[in-house]
Amino acid sequence: MKTIFGSLMIGALLVAAPSLSVAKGMQDQVDQATTVIEKFREIPESGIPKAVLRDAKGLAILTVLKAGFIFSGQGGWGVVVARTAHGWSGPSAIGTGGVGFGFQVGAQVTEFVMVLNTPEAVNAFAHGANIKIGADLSAAAGPVGRDLAAGVLPVAAVYTYSRSQGLFAGVSLEGTVIATRNDANKSYYGRSVSAKQILSGKIKPPKGAAKLRRALESY
Repeated sequence: MKTIFGSLMIGALLVAAPSLSVAKGMQDQVDQATTVIEKFREIPESGIPKAVLRDAKGLAILTVLKAGFIFSGQGGWGVVVARTAHGWSGPSAIGTGGVGFGFQVGAQVTEFVMVLNTPEAVNAFAHGANIKIGADLSAAAGPVGRDLAAGVLPVAAVYTYSRSQGLFAGVSLEGTVIATRNDANKSYYGRSVSAKQILSGKIKPPKGAAKLRRALESY
């Protein structure tokens, strides 16, 4: 049944959104995450406050494609990174997805950013198990704008944001399940590595992650 749903979703994507480009490889997803972070600088009045990013212990960045034709579905790919004693870690691959009922036609790409405010939030991603936002980690729609005072304690372990059609906003991701993509990490790093090894900084980041790390180091 899931295979049928998956085929229908793929068909919907091809029919409804032939011009959309979905990142297929890990390096594409790292580059996409870099682009998302860089776009925050372009609209400081309505983007993620610098104080939030400056205090972040980690970030999870996902690009999610929602599509439907009789059946609705979504698939998301991205990366999570953590702040270490020696700078930002390399990226660890994550993903989300699902298929459901509901009549809709068309497709939409939305970028999501989860600011990991606590070491516990980073550890949840480092364990490599499925994470359910709102159940395994407390989450809240993040504040936006440049005026948030530094040093204000976060109200949740995770702040969540979305960007769609050029607009940023705090958004609820309650119930979203995010999984580590071990095969993608193995391919990207050239050997079997765990999310914990990557996010702790024990694994040297690939050269392809340099631009993303530079973008993060500005906060």
